[in-house]
Amino acid sequence: MIRVGLVGCDTSHVVQFTMRFNHVDIEEEQWVEGCRVVAAWPGTSQVSPERIDGFVEQLSGWGVEIVDDLAEMIPKIDCVMIESCDGSEHLHNATPFIEAGMTTYIDKPFASSLRDALKIAELAEKHGVGLFSSSSLRYGQEVQDFKARADQTGAVIGASAYSPASLHPRNPGLFHYGIHGVETLYALMGPGCEVVSCTFDEAAEVNVGHWKDGRIGVMHGIREGAAGYGFQAWCENVIETHTIDTNYIYRELLKRVVTFFETGRSDVPIEETLEIIAFIDAAMISAQSSGRPIELAKV
Repeated sequence: MIRVGLVGCDTSHVVQFTMRFNHVDIEEEQWVEGCRVVAAWPGTSQVSPERIDGFVEQLSGWGVEIVDDLAEMIPKIDCVMIESCDGSEHLHNATPFIEAGMTTYIDKPFASSLRDALKIAELAEKHGVGLFSSSSLRYGQEVQDFKARADQTGAVIGASAYSPASLHPRNPGLFHYGIHGVETLYALMGPGCEVVSCTFDEAAEVNVGHWKDGRIGVMHGIREGAAGYGFQAWCENVIETHTIDTNYIYRELLKRVVTFFETGRSDVPIEETLEIIAFIDAAMISAQSSGRPIELAKV
């Protein structure tokens, strides 16, 4: 059984992941085998500080050891999950574990800037450490079922994805929540975006990406009215539209996390994760430049 440590307890993910790994307070169909959460570091938060005490109390009640500092956690665990809502803290929080050679999962957003993301990737390469980061929406059943039918649908010619995209200064632009829609778009299109332009309003934003093979992908971020997750895909043989059911997205993500911890091989290549971060950075620059197209290579 792989011993897992959680870093940063200002997110409901620490509770949801522990329920599934440790088989507590959740139906058996949601259980994920192979890992057990044994330790957690509460951390601090400039995003949701009011949530920490309640989540820590839940974890402690399930037998998870609460540690006072990161160094104390390292000898107690085999792998780590960086969970803070604040992506700008991820470089600092992940560094001691990467330097210790520990396989590291970093929850969304991988970082809140391309600069930090590159530093994390470089540090992991230096120490030979595997990295994995992903939104759980990438593993929505509708997304996975669609991809499994590629021989029927034909290649994806273009796609549009949508998600809530609430804003927070610690996770600017799409980093805070819109990353779910960006990850969904990349799950459909794959990497290769070269240019992004953003039409921005306080109520919503629409980001148009031009891929190097001529395809166009669109991400719609929702900030007013009804919200949800979904996508439309234009393929060689069909056009499909799907709403994403979120009931099992954590279970499906955690299955990939277990495989990653067992093998050190990420389901999402770090190069794709870095491109997603560059996409979001480029979208922000475009929004601040009245929608001017921004090349990812120049971010």
